[in-house]
Amino acid sequence: MAKRHDVFTKAKRSEVMSKIRGKGNKATEVALAKLFRANGITGWRRHHPITGRPDFAFPKQKLAVFVDGCFWHGCPKHATRPKGNSAFWSTKLDANKARDRKVNRELRAKGWRVLRIWEHDLAQSRQGSTVRRVLRALA
Repeated sequence: MAKRHDVFTKAKRSEVMSKIRGKGNKATEVALAKLFRANGITGWRRHHPITGRPDFAFPKQKLAVFVDGCFWHGCPKHATRPKGNSAFWSTKLDANKARDRKVNRELRAKGWRVLRIWEHDLAQSRQGSTVRRVLRALA
């Protein structure tokens, strides 16, 4: 099979790709929503329009919940850095972590509490402790 060549230059492809904005990690958000439902946790809204666009918000309790992917948010247990294009990835992933810290500060300044749940906290073996963390935050 012949190798296909990109119609854009490397710089143009980079510009095009940089304009694509994700809508969050649907699989992890759905997993947490199912966990909430299974444990009778109510009062949450998805993508509540506040600073940082948390994955879930409990407006009455002013609790913002983010589900952070281990790769994209630099999980201390599971984060890896790609070997190829390492300068780009270091800049990108460091900026993600800096943005998370900024969002946390801004939400707290507005009276919100912030709970960040790692992607790996949704694994079957960790769901009990994750539910307990959410319930403590809501209490």
